[in-house]
Amino acid sequence: MAYTPGTDIDGRQATLGTLRLGAVDSAGVAWFLQSLEGWDSSEVRSEFQDREADHGAWASPVYLGSRPVSLGGTVEAPDRASLDTALDTLYAAAALTDTTLTVWETTPKQATVRRSGKVLAQPVTDRTATWSVLMTAADPRRYGTTLQSGTTGLPATTGGLTWPITFPVTFSATTVSGQINAVNSGTLDTRPVLTITGPVVAPTVSALYPDGSVRQLVYSQDLVSGDVLVIDTDAHTVVLNGSTSRRRFMTVSGGWPTIPAGSSVNYQFQSGTYNATATLTAAWRSAWM
Repeated sequence: MAYTPGTDIDGRQATLGTLRLGAVDSAGVAWFLQSLEGWDSSEVRSEFQDREADHGAWASPVYLGSRPVSLGGTVEAPDRASLDTALDTLYAAAALTDTTLTVWETTPKQATVRRSGKVLAQPVTDRTATWSVLMTAADPRRYGTTLQSGTTGLPATTGGLTWPITFPVTFSATTVSGQINAVNSGTLDTRPVLTITGPVVAPTVSALYPDGSVRQLVYSQDLVSGDVLVIDTDAHTVVLNGSTSRRRFMTVSGGWPTIPAGSSVNYQFQSGTYNATATLTAAWRSAWM
């Protein structure tokens, strides 16, 4: 059967690297995605210690483990040469290094995966074959495909008193808040990457939560013009200008700030000295279990 390049096939669609599954590629090869196991739930790490001389057990905190995902189906090509090329494409797509797996649900979601098992490809005829791959995501979260971001400068005050003054006095100063509102529409907390550009004196990033709690990242050093400090709240790294670790200069108060599921956080940029060109950028994706 001849297929039209670029068309979707009925059923679930996914993309592994650049290989579109559940669709017909530019060479007229039809990739049928017939199984997708592990995308529904990740592994779980927990322990239960039996109570001595009592019913039940003591339960440890429960954490999500890695997420193995098995994909499989059939592939149908116009001819034998096209089939061989298609299988080579599959081997390359199931990469040994980080690659993006995207599943095109109503709300598309993605995970960063690596090959964790043998790629199985069994020719059935000169034009068809069955295939399966096992990939594992070290981070179990399924992230939204849309990268959200916001940028702010330091808070500034405008208006106020102008001298000389005449009493009675009206205080009309307005503070323009240096905040970013970060919204996570998923079902699991997500961890942003925060980028500070100088010049700025000893910057602080405060995460203001809806319940009134605050978590702070306090950097004790100054950034000069052109400096870029990247804070990865998932990896717990602080890197200056793309290469130099500055983690030892960062004080984490209250824990590394995350964005809770179905909620939002205001990230506030602060410094003891105002500079109009200093900026804070937060980048994040909504995350699902």
